[in-house]
Amino acid sequence: MIKFEKKVLKNGLRVVLAPMENTEAVTLLVLVGVGSNHEAKKINGVSHFLEHLFFKGTKSRPRLGQIHKDLDKIGADHNAFTSKEITGFWVKTSSKDFGVGLDIVSNILLEPLFKKEEIEKEIGVILQELNMYEDIPQQKVWDELYEVAYGDQPNGRPIGGIIESVNNISRLDILKHKNSNYFAENIVVVAAGGFNKEKVFGQIAKSFQKTKKGEKRKGIKTKNTQKSPRVRLIEKSTEQSHVAVGLKAYDMFNKKRHVLSVLSTILGGNSSSRLFTEIREKLGLAYYVGSTLGLQSDSGILALKVGLSPENLEKSIKKIFSILEDFKNRGVSKKELNDAKSFIRGQTALNFETSDAVADFYGAQELFYKKIEQPEDYLKKIEKVSQNDILKVACDIFVPTKINMAIIGTHGDTKKKEDFYKKLFSKL
Repeated sequence: MIKFEKKVLKNGLRVVLAPMENTEAVTLLVLVGVGSNHEAKKINGVSHFLEHLFFKGTKSRPRLGQIHKDLDKIGADHNAFTSKEITGFWVKTSSKDFGVGLDIVSNILLEPLFKKEEIEKEIGVILQELNMYEDIPQQKVWDELYEVAYGDQPNGRPIGGIIESVNNISRLDILKHKNSNYFAENIVVVAAGGFNKEKVFGQIAKSFQKTKKGEKRKGIKTKNTQKSPRVRLIEKSTEQSHVAVGLKAYDMFNKKRHVLSVLSTILGGNSSSRLFTEIREKLGLAYYVGSTLGLQSDSGILALKVGLSPENLEKSIKKIFSILEDFKNRGVSKKELNDAKSFIRGQTALNFETSDAVADFYGAQELFYKKIEQPEDYLKKIEKVSQNDILKVACDIFVPTKINMAIIGTHGDTKKKEDFYKKLFSKL
C-alpha cells in the first residue's frame, strides 16, 4: 500500500503526494478539469489547441524550443494530453532533477506568452495532426463511433476538433478558455515516486501559489435520445476494415462500474477473453480484437474493437452479435469470473510498479471523486462482483437501444449493409 497524502493550498489547488520506495524516478502530473465536453461547437478543439500552445514559450523561457531543450537536458520524459473532460501535463524526471521539471511545468501553466505568430503557426501543426488521424483508420473510427452514439453535441465531437472549427479559433477564444478553466480549484497536482514528502510539497506550494482562484463550470451535459441501433459505414480504401462497437453503459460514478470492468475483461480485455478466443484464435478472422471502457462524468461506453479483412466483416459482426447474445442468455461461468478477477489483480499490481501509473491513479480520483481510495479498496469491490451481477449488467446494456457501430473500410452498397446490421442488432 502506498501511503499518499493530500494537501490543499490556500488558493484551493489540491496536491497529492505518493512517495514510493526503491525508485529514483519522480512523475509530476498536473490535471485540469476541462476537455472537449466543455466546448461550444464553434470552437471545438480549443482545449487541445491550448494544450499545444502552453509549450510555445513563457516569460521565463521565451525562446522557441527552450522548454523542450531544458527538459531534454535532464533526460526527462514529458508530454501532455487532452480528453473529453481532462487536460493533463506530465514530466518524469530523476529525483534530483524534480525541481527543474516542476519549474518548467508551473512556468508553462502560469506564465504562457501565447504569441499571435505562434498561434498562427500552431494552427498548421494541429491541422496536420488532424490529417494524420484521417490516415489512421483504427483511431479515426473512435471519433466516428462517438459521433454515431451522441450526435451533434460535445460528447459526439472529436477532441481535437475539425478543420473548420480549428481555423475559427482566435487568440481571444484561447485566452477566454484558459481564464475560464485554468484556476486553482479546477487543478490537481500529483507527485509520485522517490522523493522527500515535506521538501516536494514545499516546492509545489511555492511554484503554484500564484494560481488564480475561480469558479468551476460544468461541462455540457450529454443527452441520450437513442431509440434503436445506430450504424455508420464509412467508405475508405483500406486493406482492413476497422470496426468499433459501442454499448452505452454507466458513468464513472455508478456503482455498477466495477461489474462493468469485470464484464469487459471477460468479453475482450485480454488474450483469453471471449472476443479474442472466438474471433482471432478459433476463426482466425482478425489480428486485433478486444474491448475497452470509456467512462465519463455523465455517460459511459463499453467499446469493442476489431480489425479484419473486408471479406470477413459480416461473419465477424455476426459472431460479435452471438457473443453478446450468449452473455445475456447464459451469463458467465464461475471460472471466467475468477480468472477475470485474478487478471485485474495482477494488472493492478504491475501498474503500481511505475510512478506515472501511480500518479494517474491518484490524480484522476482526486479530480473527479474528491476522495481517494487505495488499490486494495478498489480490488475489494472487484472481488464482490458475482455471476448474477454480470448477467444483470449484460441484460441491461446489451440491448438495441444502446448499441452503436462505426466501420471504416471498403463496403460497396453502404446503405444496404447498414440496414442489415441494424436489423441484426435489433434482435439483441
